[in-house]
Amino acid sequence: MDAGLKEILSQVTEEERAILEGNTQIQKELYSGAGDFVADSKRLLRQGKLIDVRKHTRFIYFPRHRHNYVEMVYMYQGKTTHILEGKEQVVLGQGDLLFLNQNVVHEILPASEEDIGINFLVQPEFFDTAFRMVEDESLLRDFLVNILTRSSDTSIYLYFQARDVLPVQHLLENMIWSLVYRQEYRRNINQITMGLLFMHLVNSSSKILFGNQNQFDQERVARTLAYIESHYPRAALEELCQELHQSPSQLSKFIKKHTGHTFKQLLQTKRLNQAVFLLTTTELSVSDIIAAVGYDNTSYFYRVFQERFHMTPGEYRRKEKILKI
Repeated sequence: MDAGLKEILSQVTEEERAILEGNTQIQKELYSGAGDFVADSKRLLRQGKLIDVRKHTRFIYFPRHRHNYVEMVYMYQGKTTHILEGKEQVVLGQGDLLFLNQNVVHEILPASEEDIGINFLVQPEFFDTAFRMVEDESLLRDFLVNILTRSSDTSIYLYFQARDVLPVQHLLENMIWSLVYRQEYRRNINQITMGLLFMHLVNSSSKILFGNQNQFDQERVARTLAYIESHYPRAALEELCQELHQSPSQLSKFIKKHTGHTFKQLLQTKRLNQAVFLLTTTELSVSDIIAAVGYDNTSYFYRVFQERFHMTPGEYRRKEKILKI
């Protein structure tokens, strides 16, 4: 455990200081807008980022909430008690890991100063690389598909008792170090690290608690996502239909039902994420990147990019270079 990192993670945050000075509730406005308490990635993740870390707020009860992102809770030190869906109680000890999909209702009992829980805030697209690295016939792979697809009728959590599995702890702490210190090329490094993490979880499946899966439907979803991942520059629904032996109308309805998105939307998300990756890790021209990710119409690419990130590709690249300085 890196001493400098531990010191950073042990510090009392401004929110925690306010609690110690008498605030009796968490500051919901830091996490969510008006209405239902949904922790919002737009407030917690920097624009365009797929992953970040945030220390769990100690000294107070964290009320029932959902997320519009995937949350991974890692107990860096001490323990925390989590209540899922108002009834399932999970106590995380040091080294344990909890995955929560976007639909789970989650609350946490008060933690003490020595209890340091690290929340990984992850957009589903971040798991693309891990999905390709995990072997085909694992139940864990199926859960990963559920994370990627934002499915509402699947298991709500995966609890991994990793306190005695040092490789898992080392991989998680490497990711924390990378994100806290904003290591260069951290996205690529952390995506591969996530894949290695899932491989270790598969190898230690006896320590995993998870729910049932609809294997047949999940297999089709998996093949759909794998097709988009491998063929995104020239992917076509018709080609996927031939591979899965389904008509376009049948497959379109299936994809929409099980992912919440159309084939076109999933493909566009992959292409835009890859464009961002190339913008921030290469010196390729924007026109070359547009061609590499599969867009033939330059003006259309600029329009959908600005709709997603609220800036042009050139502005995004310049902003990222400034952040790395």
